[in-house]
Amino acid sequence: MFDAVAPTYELVNTLTSFGRDAYWRRRAVELARISAKDRVLDVACGTGNLARAFTAARPKPATVVGTDFSRGMLGLTPGSPNGRIRYCQADALLLPFADREFTVASCAFGIRNFENLAAGLAQMHRVLAPGGRVVILEFSLPSLPIVNHAFIFYFKTILPWFASLISRDQTGAYRYLPRSVLGFENRQQIVEQLERVGFAQVEVHPLTFGIAVVYLATKP
Repeated sequence: MFDAVAPTYELVNTLTSFGRDAYWRRRAVELARISAKDRVLDVACGTGNLARAFTAARPKPATVVGTDFSRGMLGLTPGSPNGRIRYCQADALLLPFADREFTVASCAFGIRNFENLAAGLAQMHRVLAPGGRVVILEFSLPSLPIVNHAFIFYFKTILPWFASLISRDQTGAYRYLPRSVLGFENRQQIVEQLERVGFAQVEVHPLTFGIAVVYLATKP
């Protein structure tokens, strides 16, 4: 399914979010407080949007590694400017990296696709050095009732039709998308999952009426 939508993935994201997806990623990078010594791992990186956003940070991190289990997505990652990004195919539940190898671990719109959320978060915790940060960007449901109702109607009705039309998808990826969001853990449950695997100082930053949320936490 992910391989099938890869060629139009970035275009669909931009159009269906009215361009807000770029702002959400920039904000996630800002909240990560990147330094020139940081080693960043971007899990479920897709076509590399968030990985590229990290290399645009000031100062730039020392290295950025993007992983995804979809070969189709990784095949569309653009070349790395200044050689700062490298990509590899990997399962988020079995990351092929040493303990404490990175100082930042990120994931944008990917944790709801983990077969086992706790196992995926535990892997991100494992590969982080003490004091490292995890930065997660994910969809959420707005808290204001009127915005919530409008968002759910758009997400369940208009977005799947429009995205499928643009992508010519036959796999049902954009029918899966709203189901994966509406059936996923709420904000408090995600905070509890992060704390359960060992993260501390969990912060929750709602964006655009709470349609997207950045979760920031630290490995003690």
